Amino acid sequence: MREIMKTAEMDEESSVDITPMLDVVFIMLIFFIVTATFIKEAGIDVDKPAAATAIVQEKASILIAIDANDNIWINRRQVDMRSVRSIVERLHAENPKGTLVIQADRESRNDALVQVMDASRRAGVYDIALAADNP
Repeated sequence: MREIMKTAEMDEESSVDITPMLDVVFIMLIFFIVTATFIKEAGIDVDKPAAATAIVQEKASILIAIDANDNIWINRRQVDMRSVRSIVERLHAENPKGTLVIQADRESRNDALVQVMDASRRAGVYDIALAADNP
């Protein structure tokens, strides 16, 4: 009987409470989720023209893509040219300090690019950049 009690006492002493460790892991998870920056994508891959002076845009909060067929894509959805202004207004209201980046395919027409830029400026966004690849 005495041996059984010693075994039970040893089992209690050898167990490790992992609750504090789980708390720390959970807090770290929340920290990484909150501080992570999420990459926004316009929705399609475009063949951007090369530019020797291209620089990285840090605070691109609105991405608009124009494909080779002059289709406009915002947030992985194809949108009509008439709705670009309202969408840009809404996205700019969510992040007023962000910039707008237009990713125009090298085969797209200049007319589509100018229309998107004009709609963006009418929406109140004047910080507009054009995406290009480094050669």
